[in-house]
Amino acid sequence: MQQEQQFSRIDWVASGCRLLKSIAAEFAETRPFAGLTIGTAIHLEPKTAALLMTLKAGGARVVATGNLNSTQPATAAFLTENGIAIIGEQTRDAGAHHGFIDALLDDKPDLLLDNGGDLFALFLERPYDNLIGGTEETTSGRTRLTPLRGELARPVLVINDSPIKQFAENRHGVGQSLFESFLRFTNRSTNGKRVLVLGYGACGKGTAACFRHGYSAVSVVDIDPVTTLEAHLDGFSTPHRNDALRAADVIVTVTGYPGIVTAADLPLLKDGVILMNGGHFPHEIDRDGLLADPAVVSLAVSPEDVIETLSLSDGRRIHLLAAGHMANLAGPRPLGNSIEAMDLGFAMQARCLERVAGRTLGRESCLIPVPADIDRRIASAFLDLNR
Repeated sequence: MQQEQQFSRIDWVASGCRLLKSIAAEFAETRPFAGLTIGTAIHLEPKTAALLMTLKAGGARVVATGNLNSTQPATAAFLTENGIAIIGEQTRDAGAHHGFIDALLDDKPDLLLDNGGDLFALFLERPYDNLIGGTEETTSGRTRLTPLRGELARPVLVINDSPIKQFAENRHGVGQSLFESFLRFTNRSTNGKRVLVLGYGACGKGTAACFRHGYSAVSVVDIDPVTTLEAHLDGFSTPHRNDALRAADVIVTVTGYPGIVTAADLPLLKDGVILMNGGHFPHEIDRDGLLADPAVVSLAVSPEDVIETLSLSDGRRIHLLAAGHMANLAGPRPLGNSIEAMDLGFAMQARCLERVAGRTLGRESCLIPVPADIDRRIASAFLDLNR
């Protein structure tokens, strides 16, 4: 036997991203991004490395920064060593993150890959002529950018509006990874726990299903009565919001909107409740508002587990995971969504950027879903690899 060899987590992830590997081989021949700079603001973790190396294989010069709290140093170092320009480092500071975005736009990228709307929103404050368009990964970003559609006036394809993204990455990927994250952070059993899922979009559906499979008693609250009816018919308890908050042992926010759990909810929360956010931005659970409330008398922090315990004047304790940041990309050994889920989602990113780079789309394609032919192409390729 040959001498034992070692491989990294980035190597392991790359070996599982079989769609991206095949696209990278094709791009090395077709060079769809030759002469173009692609600027990206997305979680810098091993699966993102596979995507960025695929874009580089297509001839792009890639300039990348992360999102709040999700840049993994090993991934940033790997990308730097492999010719990707990295701006900034892991931070929870919104001002510092804004500075990284600003520095990235100094390069005036021809294409933008955005994750939450930061790049495109700042581009509108300091526009330049050579931007062709790009992609937006999230519902949160689309919601943020929709009022600015007329000003953007460039093709921007919304990955999250793809049905594949909805069921593969959001329902299955996010659901599984948030369940895994709860176990990873807390080492607590889910059996018999009363778990409240706030939001029943694709991410909420997956989260509720995974906790139910983990033998939890799951309830769902959503502001839309039609969506709430769907949760009811899916077999979940659908109490009124205040009743649900009072009963919950675990509360998971997956809405994409701010202020879902606030200081006004403190009187309702039971002793020992665990709060966890799965939404893109760290504002669904209003941590600052909770800490500022007079009822909160002390804060204890576990740096190792990234758990904060808020002690209230009446003796109750409330536990917050990852300071309200996206739990599946925070805390000890964050893994994010599964390799297969992200391989599908990032394959769509690569194909959509290829489409925008081809300059066949006009301003009418600003903030539109992934074209159906790209969805079909990705689905067929994935099935061919897994039959």
